Amino acid sequence: MSVSFDILMVGIGGQGTILASNILGEACLIEGRHVKGAETHGMAQRGGSVESHIRIDGLFGPLIPPGQADLMISFDLLEALRYSHYLKKEGRLVVNNHLVLPTSVYTQKLVAPTEDEIISALKKHTLCLLDADKMASDAGSPLSQNVVMLGAASGSIPLKPESLLEAVRRLVPKKTVDINTKAFEMGRAFGGICR
Repeated sequence: MSVSFDILMVGIGGQGTILASNILGEACLIEGRHVKGAETHGMAQRGGSVESHIRIDGLFGPLIPPGQADLMISFDLLEALRYSHYLKKEGRLVVNNHLVLPTSVYTQKLVAPTEDEIISALKKHTLCLLDADKMASDAGSPLSQNVVMLGAASGSIPLKPESLLEAVRRLVPKKTVDINTKAFEMGRAFGGICR
């Protein structure tokens, strides 16, 4: 029986979560690997929660059961906390050190956890925390933070970095290939020291 490598990507509408999951899928196709994926969008156009399930080499359906993800890539701290129950005990988290509070916090006068409280809760897993927004800006565009995140996680993904980078080149807009290549490489370098 084949056991899949399960990756959950989470973020907020507009952060590039879907493009990042498409890049993973394309890299699997480049390597001739079996891949299944599914996405859910919670009012994604308005900053709602977005989750992408990617299962590499698996026999079963596209949705990752709670407690089964090998890796979670989160574009936001609160989303990482919200979906952390999907990770295996020994699972790895790659998280952008960025916090967007949902409007419900303001409209319903809710108390949100602080960044420190979230990070403390996430540390029960192997955590790689990075400032992907700054790295993306340094690479040439804040919009490349999703590719920075893929680069940072690439050492934990059972695909060749060259395949991931080729998938980036195929799927990002042509005029942004150089920026996204740099973003991936910057993320990869950071991920290498974040073990």
